[in-house]
Amino acid sequence: MKAVTYQGVKDVKVKEVKDPTIEKSDDIIVRITSTAICGSDLHLIHGMVPNMPEDYIIGHEPMGIVEEVGPDVTKVKKGDRVIVPFTMACGKCFYCQNQLESQCDNSNPHGEAGGYLGYSETFGGYAGGQAELLRVPFANFTPFVVPEDSELEDEKLLFLSDILPTAYWGVTNAGVKPGDTVVVLGCGPVGLLTQKMAWLKGAERVIAVDYIGYRLDHAKRTNKVEVFNFEEYEHMGSYIKEITGGGADVVIDCVGMDGKMTFLELVETALMLQGGAMGAITIATQAVRKGGTIQLIGVYGMRYNAFPLGDLFSRNITLKMGQTPAIHLIPELYRLIKEKKIDPTDIITHRLRLSDAEHGYEVFDTKSDGCIKVVLKP
Repeated sequence: MKAVTYQGVKDVKVKEVKDPTIEKSDDIIVRITSTAICGSDLHLIHGMVPNMPEDYIIGHEPMGIVEEVGPDVTKVKKGDRVIVPFTMACGKCFYCQNQLESQCDNSNPHGEAGGYLGYSETFGGYAGGQAELLRVPFANFTPFVVPEDSELEDEKLLFLSDILPTAYWGVTNAGVKPGDTVVVLGCGPVGLLTQKMAWLKGAERVIAVDYIGYRLDHAKRTNKVEVFNFEEYEHMGSYIKEITGGGADVVIDCVGMDGKMTFLELVETALMLQGGAMGAITIATQAVRKGGTIQLIGVYGMRYNAFPLGDLFSRNITLKMGQTPAIHLIPELYRLIKEKKIDPTDIITHRLRLSDAEHGYEVFDTKSDGCIKVVLKP
């Protein structure tokens, strides 16, 4: 089969690799019909995530048709159309039973964190979904079976695999409520969906921050938010605090470690002394009101120098973060899509064949050709 493989820093190749097989009795094999490139994939190709062997298959936003089932699979059958969330989870441990399946105790033999699809040996070593075929473990719990009578096309449903639950969980976990002022840092795919979710939760004012002009234009045009380019302000966070009369109720960081880095952060990251940019955290700390909440859903790694802990402590700021427990959120989000209360498809700018994935990565990584979200079709 063809698959997108990691070959080194900023080097991906579409290659012929071995087809996956049933390895455990509760595995299934899915023929991928749609998959996507995620901002988190850029962390892999930038060398920010350890234990990425050559030829490792990338990707954690797939859906498709079940081709083969293991002997112990009872919840899924051959021919089912399924969405495969990025969180691999057993469904039986304490965390899976308490809606924290992103921290499953049994999905990652290589560390304390949960197991994530296509996200290095560090996070379970699962081959990813930017491929023609995919082995899915824990098939009695992990995949979401699309109802047989559903007329929704792949593009309406594909982002249930990751970025839509991530946006929804971000605003829900942050406690966004009617009347709130919400600042969303980042206008990439997750940021744009988070803006939609903030309105859905009843926010009175939504402010978006980025530095890429076409993404800010998209956010303003599509999501009807106030937009600011942080490069045009000496102290972006302080300015937001001023125009909101003391700060936002909630600031949601959708940027993570792959944000725009200072020279010092570039050096420290290259030396593995820091896990990437911290600019979004700095803005969040300055923009949030006293007693407000900062939610981190952009991915961070390692430890961070000069983390503004004292600023948060002295102002009674609540800091929340983590990997989205996607699985239990998918049914509700499916309902919202079916009822046309949300439409995630306006973020799609590029539709490519899987064989053209290298070009997809290039335009997504370099933020060229107006690229916001790339969908790949095997």
